Parts: sequence; C-alpha cells; structure tokens
Amino acid sequence: MSKKGQNASDCSLMTDILSEWLLEAFRAVNENLQADDIIVMATASAEFGEYQCNSAMALGKLLKRPPREIADAAISGASSHEAVAKAEVAGPGFINIFLRPEWLGARLAEMSVDERVCVPMVGDGKKIVMDYGSPNVSKPLHIGHLRSANIGATLDRMHRFLGFDVTSDNHLGDWGTQFGITILGFREFGDEDALNEHPLEELERVYVQSYERGQEDEQWMAACRDELVKLQSGDAANIALWKRFTELSRREMTKLFGRLGVKHDIIRGESYYNDKLQSVVDLLVEKKVVERSEGALVVDLEADGLKTAIVQKSDGGFNYTTSDIAAVLDRVAEFKPDKIVYITDERQQLHFKQLFAIVRKLGVTLDLDHVWFGLMRMPEGIISTRGGGAIRLGHLLDEAEKRALEVVKRQSPDMATEVQEEVARAVGVGSVKYADLSQKPQSVVTFTWDKALALTGNSAPYLQYAYARIASVQDKYRTMFPKVDLLKHAISPEHPLERALGAHLVR
Repeated sequence: MSKKGQNASDCSLMTDILSEWLLEAFRAVNENLQADDIIVMATASAEFGEYQCNSAMALGKLLKRPPREIADAAISGASSHEAVAKAEVAGPGFINIFLRPEWLGARLAEMSVDERVCVPMVGDGKKIVMDYGSPNVSKPLHIGHLRSANIGATLDRMHRFLGFDVTSDNHLGDWGTQFGITILGFREFGDEDALNEHPLEELERVYVQSYERGQEDEQWMAACRDELVKLQSGDAANIALWKRFTELSRREMTKLFGRLGVKHDIIRGESYYNDKLQSVVDLLVEKKVVERSEGALVVDLEADGLKTAIVQKSDGGFNYTTSDIAAVLDRVAEFKPDKIVYITDERQQLHFKQLFAIVRKLGVTLDLDHVWFGLMRMPEGIISTRGGGAIRLGHLLDEAEKRALEVVKRQSPDMATEVQEEVARAVGVGSVKYADLSQKPQSVVTFTWDKALALTGNSAPYLQYAYARIASVQDKYRTMFPKVDLLKHAISPEHPLERALGAHLVR
C-alpha cells in the first residue's frame, strides 16, 4: 500500500485515495486493470457509508463473472487502510466504504490549518480566459445584468483557487446597432443638461424613444443604420459622441460591479477589434470558409447542423459574429490559453455554437466553452431596456442595503453608525448575490423584491449570521482558555451529525 493512501495529511481527493487502494484489491481479480477502471464516489446516504464503488458491475460484463463474486474477491483480499473502518459488499456488487472516525478527525484537523483546506491545485499550469459581465454601454445596468457578472465572477474565483491562470475580460457591447439608434436619437431629442447631470438615465431615455420610433417608422430605423455605418467608417462627429457615451457608461459600470465585488483583469469592448474585422473577413475568404449570399458574406454551417452565419452584411458592415471571431483569434495569439469560457444568458446558445464552428474551420483547436444561464424575468415577462421599466441594478443594491440597515439598527441599536452601515452593505449585497447563486444556473429566475432580499430561510443573511455565531464562540473560547490553541484541539466526529458534516467537508 502506498504512503499516499495512508496519510491523513495528504491533500489528494478522497475519491482518488480510496480508488488507488481499491485498484490494488481489484488487481487480485485481474492484474491488467488500470486506474480508470476503478472509480470511487461519494454516497447519497450515510447508511451506505461515506463512499461507494460500483466498478464490479462493469467488470462483471468484461470478465463474464457475477459482479458480486468479483466485489467479494476484491474486498476479501484488500489490505487494511488507515482511513477505512470497514468495506462491505451490498446488493448485486456495490462496495460501501465507511471511514474511521479518528481518521476523519485527523483529516479535518489537517484541513483546518491548511490555507487551501486541502483542495488540490488541479489547474496548476493551465490558462483560461473568462468572458463575463459584458453589458451594452450607454444604458444603465439593470437586474438582468446581475447573473452574468455574478455567476462569472464566482466561476472566476473558483478557477483561480484551483490554480488556473485566469484572465477575466469584460467584453463590452460598445460597438453595434444600439449606437446608431442612440446617436440619431440624441441629435433629435437629447438634452445636454440632462446628459451632464444624469448621463445614463438620459441615454436610456433617448435610446428607448428612438427605438420605439423606429418600430413605427422604417425610415427612422434606416437612418439609425446609416448612422451606425458612418460610425464604423470613422465619421468624426459620430466617433466623438460614441467616445462620450462609452466613457460615461464605463464609469457607472465599474462603480456598480465594484459594489458586487466583481473586478475584471481587462476591459475590451467590441470596438477594440474594429480595425481587425476586415482582416478576419479576408482570412475567411482566403480559407474559403465564406460565400456570397444576397450581397452578404456568410458561412454555411448546414454540415454542422447549424443555421448560416453572416460575417459581413450586404451594406459592408460587420456584426457580433465578426467581432467575436476577431476576439478569439486575438486571445489565442496574446494569452495562449488552454480554454476560453463565455458566461452569457441562454439566448446566445446558437451564436456561440456558430462561433465555435467557424473558428474551428480557421484552425483554432483549444477548448471553447459556453456556460449559459436562464434569463432573469419580472413576473410580467422578460426584462428589456427597449421598453423601459427594468429595475436598475443600482436601485436594487440600494434597496437591499436599506432593508438590511433597518434590521441591523433594530437588532444592534448600540452598534456604531459606521459599523451598522458596513454590516448592512455586506448583508444587503450578499442577499442579492446569494439569491441568484443559490439556484440552478440554467433555471429561469423570476425576480421579486421579497425573494431577492429575503433575510431569513436559505439566504445569505442566515449563512452570515451562522458564521458570526461560530466566530463568537471561538472568541469566547480564546478568552476562557487563552493558552490553548483551538485549532490543535482533537476532532472526534462520533455523533451522526458530526460525522455527516465531517464527511461532507472532506469531499
């Protein structure tokens, strides 16, 4: 038996440690077995122990022997293991593994003093670019923007903790149809004083009014498209307005993302790739990936089971697909990642399938992943700034902190005002983030104030309060026993609840 399998302080995954132990046992049945043939997993119920191995079932078919007979032979010949109290064969050939309480306690003690709580660095040496957040500029962030930033930042932190070299990119929508709509609208009915005083609110008002007019007047929408083409062609007046709108938006976005604890390594909008778009199209032509259709350049993806993708419109303009192809090629050249991950809502699934298929045709071989999530909806329907009325993210966070402050003042009236406000910020923003993260990402979230800002039940405040109670107990212990190191106290998970919690933690 290897030292790795015996050492409670080893930070390998428990499933790997036990799989290695059982592999030696199963090799008594078939000496040619490899590591991938024996898999140990956590059990769903404590009555079956903490871990289970079902590999005898597959081996039974391979060796043409009853699975139970194979499992019995493996267990009867298995060497003792410091972590294992007993291993039993159940049913047609399942192996249930029960851990020793003293070993479990030693493992928990080791985790308690390890700054990484014994989590392996599985991503060490691997590079990932993560694309999340990515709102359209010149519009206030609303609650629909919460999910990409929140889920993306969580995946970002998890990957960094696992040792991955992460570059996070806030790929802003700062170059597209909305600017033609906004530019023409601002010239027609914009208010300079309002723009200076409340810039994003004024830009949103202008955008909504211009968009609605375009829905009723095709000539207006055609004029908006003309303004966009002028912008993309470098028209000085349109460029000046665009720069002004994007700078105002970036400032507001950075402030709001900061309140959520979201910070990107780089911020590169679609405009960053504007001067690369023609070369992308030229490359697609050179590689014979595109064809002409009704004046536009398109990629026929029928063989990939996908709809045709446009990469250059009939008027000469480019689109999101062209920009995203340029971004992939640029990221590959600059960061040389092993993987690029995009975190967006479910409506972009087709777009990313098309994007990945196109860049594969250009020779891109690295791993590409689209992590999609369900939309945020109001009880009356999908959130959209086009119709106005969406709850702004800033207002949501303000309301969350306000409600939390009311609770803090009621429960801790003697606390200093600045401390009350600090606690309210943590509780309020935590409530909003946890209400989102505690649900299955792919689920559709119907936003209600009461659910988002719940201070009881399965909520951030409940977890924060439990943590505070634990910290309070630790403080009192240190006061009562100042010469005793709490972290060196022996852990002995004998009670079923202690054992269940300990088993969960070592997983």
